[in-house]
Amino acid sequence: MDDLRFRPVAEKDLDLFQRLRSDPDFWGLGWPGFADPGQPARRLAEDGYFSETNSWLALERDTDTVALLNWRTASLGLPGLSWEIGIVVVPEWRGQGIGWRAQAMLCDYLFDHGPVHRIQAGTRVENVAEQKSLVKAGFQLEGRVRAAEFADGEWRDGLLYSRLRTDPAPDLS
Repeated sequence: MDDLRFRPVAEKDLDLFQRLRSDPDFWGLGWPGFADPGQPARRLAEDGYFSETNSWLALERDTDTVALLNWRTASLGLPGLSWEIGIVVVPEWRGQGIGWRAQAMLCDYLFDHGPVHRIQAGTRVENVAEQKSLVKAGFQLEGRVRAAEFADGEWRDGLLYSRLRTDPAPDLS
């Protein structure tokens, strides 16, 4: 998986952001519903998907975009000193070990390029694949967050994971 690399979001990624806003299968569990189809192009023009509180990177393998990763101000901790990350692996690339590697790589990137000490990630209780991915990426389970997300017509519990700067980084091989 040495051929995975980050790059800034580009115009060629707008179709993936459109799919996030219109395709429940692309999103995965907890699709929030249809959203403004013009927002991705406006965001790219406005700030290139980088801001002090919410940024994105694309992950490529060869010339294919295989995932989109996000980091945003965490609900716990001080802004800039803790982040919450998220990932969407393009459906055609799921099940190949890309997700956990991408999340570990993003943590390494954030630790290398800022004073962040804590990175957290949440997932649904029923998303066992993501739970395994987070653990493999070096995250530790902190606990259950009750009624953390409204999806599919009801409030759902989530699980909160974290990785600290002082935690050992996983072996990416």
